[in-house]
Amino acid sequence: MEKASIDWNEAWKEQRSKRSLIKRDVRFWNEKAKYFTKDPWESNYGRDFLKIMEPRRCWSVLDIACGTGTIALPLARYVRRVTAVDFSPKMLEALAGQCRIHGIENITAVNASWEDNWRSKGIEKHDVVVASRCLIVEDLQAAITKLNAFAKERVYTSTIVGDGPHDRRVYEAVGRKLVPGPDYIYNYNLLHQMGIYANITFITDQRQESFRDHDDALDHFSRDLKKLTIDEKIRLKQYLDEHLLCKNGKWCLDYKKSTRWAVIWWERT
Repeated sequence: MEKASIDWNEAWKEQRSKRSLIKRDVRFWNEKAKYFTKDPWESNYGRDFLKIMEPRRCWSVLDIACGTGTIALPLARYVRRVTAVDFSPKMLEALAGQCRIHGIENITAVNASWEDNWRSKGIEKHDVVVASRCLIVEDLQAAITKLNAFAKERVYTSTIVGDGPHDRRVYEAVGRKLVPGPDYIYNYNLLHQMGIYANITFITDQRQESFRDHDDALDHFSRDLKKLTIDEKIRLKQYLDEHLLCKNGKWCLDYKKSTRWAVIWWERT
């Protein structure tokens, strides 16, 4: 099949339907929020994203699915104001806490989802719209159209390359098949099909998760995998026993996982 004949939005939906990952609803992210305690200024992903943006002091920025502020918090120091939107109240609570700690006063938080009417939530057009690592939507074309509608100048997005942040080795260790769903090439080709000629570059997010002890590591991976059978729990524990080692009082896996993200951005016309 020729690329020009592919409906990339329908192809996106088809690949989304084949994902082996659990549905990550508001309850999942509310629970996850309490584990997002790292200083956002320590994230090489956030620093690299801002380098690509080259933020301007005059900008107003709309950060969609902001989480605990990986982009919003450091960005707030370089722009006029940030509207940070997320559907998880706990994520927004964590963001507010970081704002208090760091004395940041130019971030306005809004509790809203992709499906909500953003205008009814008081959200207006901003100079720049950011959708970082959050385009896990059913209808990608509708999401892109919505981002465009709220941007005056630019839109910046990022999405997975290949497996993204998911550790295939852990999935295979418990006997599950990892099917992460559509990656960045669907986004880029759909944008082209929509008449949007986007820029693209890549960020490598290098991190090594650390844990208090073996039980903490087991809880971490169990939360991500969800609904583990007894046999899967045994396999996961065995895998962690084999691959966890202690460094400076913290436990971590004996290998580093590098996650590549595609940053795709375009000028509004």
